[in-house]
Amino acid sequence: MLKEHMENDEIIRIISHNDADGISAAAVIANALKEENAQFHTTIVPRLKEDVINQLRHEQHDLFIFSDMGSSFVKEFNTFKSDVIIADHHQVDETESQSNVVHVNPHLFEIDGSKDLSGAGSAYLCVRNLDKKHLAYFALVGAFGDMQGQDGFTGVNKLILDDAKETNLEINEDLKIVSKASEPLFKSLAYTFTPPLPGISGDLEGATTFLEKTGLSYGIKFTDLADEEKDVLAAELIKINPDIFGDCYLIPSEIPMLRDLEEYAYILDACGKNKKFGLGLSIALGERENALFSATELQRKYRDQIVKGLEWVKREGPIQLSSSQYLYSEDKVLKSVMGTIASIGLSVELIDSSKPVLGLSRLHNDIKISGRTTREMVEKGVDLGKALRDSSNNFGGTGGGHDIAAGAMIPYESKDNFLHLFDEMIEYQLNND
Repeated sequence: MLKEHMENDEIIRIISHNDADGISAAAVIANALKEENAQFHTTIVPRLKEDVINQLRHEQHDLFIFSDMGSSFVKEFNTFKSDVIIADHHQVDETESQSNVVHVNPHLFEIDGSKDLSGAGSAYLCVRNLDKKHLAYFALVGAFGDMQGQDGFTGVNKLILDDAKETNLEINEDLKIVSKASEPLFKSLAYTFTPPLPGISGDLEGATTFLEKTGLSYGIKFTDLADEEKDVLAAELIKINPDIFGDCYLIPSEIPMLRDLEEYAYILDACGKNKKFGLGLSIALGERENALFSATELQRKYRDQIVKGLEWVKREGPIQLSSSQYLYSEDKVLKSVMGTIASIGLSVELIDSSKPVLGLSRLHNDIKISGRTTREMVEKGVDLGKALRDSSNNFGGTGGGHDIAAGAMIPYESKDNFLHLFDEMIEYQLNND
């Protein structure tokens, strides 16, 4: 379908999600089209809503591509007069697609979209046969952005990894700390959230104390350490979390700042979280210099917001319910990173991992909800995507996602009743697995 529309010299409409996975997904498709001299128009959005879909319905395009989103709107796309490609990895419903809709989603093939294929991965599969294996690394950037590659790639992601290795990817063992060449060591450690370093991640004072005890200067950059100092640092960090030393996925032809795929994902994520979607996409399409300078400034700001958020979690802690817990704030900074601090709070052991956690942010008359849990809780029966979809629907809201991470939007006045119902649903899931 895609090739046919490209050959007709049509403007192809791309709509994608605003996080690192969504921007990577848009980048895979846009770069493929750009290389073929095809025309395209891309829009990055935080979520698909009925009004957005109705607006798109009236646009004069023959092909729409929805990446890292769209699987919950198959019924609506079936009524489009245009062709539609959905390249998603979130949970699906029972609606079958009509002849005008191509639906690419791992869940349709009983493959887990929360760990085995990202939205960018689904997008890559849509262009792979156009001789685009050299774009496979964008699918891996998206996977890292969706927290899928940290323990090694599995499922379809592993097949995409093989494509990347065949073309432009190298894998080296090294310390998996961030900003090795651009931040002083104490910040590099404090800003490393994956793998988590309890007592260090998100804690500038904790990182400084650790380095002082280790006998290393906290103000020096990692790249300026002597080899023996790097060995000392590695040995001490491995004692805290052995996963901190492992495979790093690199594109040698890229500039140093974007060479490591996890670092690439963090930069795109910072652009998305700061609502600079176009900036993130422009970098993925090849812009450098000024664009990268702006993005790294956003990244510093974003990381500082996360540190502030984790300090707040450490100070206040989540509010406990019977089977779940939640964070709630109307603080402007905290609201912007609520989902992130919920996720990191679990991984660095600031939040009890035996209960799913919701991060609630008030947006005028609505509340945005980000849900996170652990793989262990999923194995016990927790499915956040289902729980958030069903509980939000009861109050005129929308929700869904994955079993391990999901989101929702509800009216503000429904907050307390929603939390009660969600908690009951989690209890039911745990008792009826």
